[in-house]
Amino acid sequence: MKHERDFDPSYGTAVEILPGVRRLTAGNAGPFTFHGTNTYLIGTRRVVAVDPGPADEQHIATILKEVDGASLEAILVTHTHMDHSPGARLLKARTGAPIVGCGVHEAARELLDGEINPLDSSGDRDHQPDRQLQDGDIFKAADVTFETVATPGHTMNHLSFAIQEENALLSADHVMGWSTSIVAPPDGSMRHYMASLDKLLERAETVYLPGHGGLIRDAQAYVRDLKEHRLGRETAILSKLADGPRRIPEIVKDLYADVDPRLHPAAGLSVFAHLEDLASRGIVDAKPAIMLNAAFSLSR
Repeated sequence: MKHERDFDPSYGTAVEILPGVRRLTAGNAGPFTFHGTNTYLIGTRRVVAVDPGPADEQHIATILKEVDGASLEAILVTHTHMDHSPGARLLKARTGAPIVGCGVHEAARELLDGEINPLDSSGDRDHQPDRQLQDGDIFKAADVTFETVATPGHTMNHLSFAIQEENALLSADHVMGWSTSIVAPPDGSMRHYMASLDKLLERAETVYLPGHGGLIRDAQAYVRDLKEHRLGRETAILSKLADGPRRIPEIVKDLYADVDPRLHPAAGLSVFAHLEDLASRGIVDAKPAIMLNAAFSLSR
């Protein structure tokens, strides 16, 4: 599948990308965040801020500058990673606007004996919404109607939001145009992630506003390609196990030879997510247990 990496973050400036929808990109660029986290300001005289990003005073100051003269009615948060939700508390402290959206950070499963959570530091465990939204909930603010679409997988509390007036979806980190999403057990779950892709394929939105990078147009075709890519990755992993047991670094070295080595740890986590899913379906065995350092083999 083809990713779109031609993106101008326009740091410090809000860019109108749809009628009444502006995008501000935080200055937290990196191998996992692309050019930075996108904050969306929806509305004009009355505004909803979506994902204020990391605890970055400069980014919060930029949001406040762009909202100046309007009423900030709500702070909508999609999920609790440190590059998305901590800024919500800073913004609330300065405006009094309520934090709405996802619930507290939660893992897909408990840690096994001796297992370490590789993304432990990425979870924002201080997040506490004033109002938690559930799948199907309708939230109205700033003359805009948001439909809550639960999309667990990247994190278990991940929410997307359909903007009904624009036939657009705030897809956050579930679907991004610049890269596939990291799915890393025990915080994330490939089984849930794939089910969430299927859920989006049943919807009508044609434009996605992701948490990083530019707009995704012809979104349904892109999600179909994304699903096909994930299924292809699953098949490739199984082919690597055909000749005998393998460990994750061996699989990553072969399957991600053309990927920036800085992203190999993240690739290993996605491979682990696939293997965990395959093991839950009885296709793969893991010794001594389903852990990052296990030896994986085809079930017999």
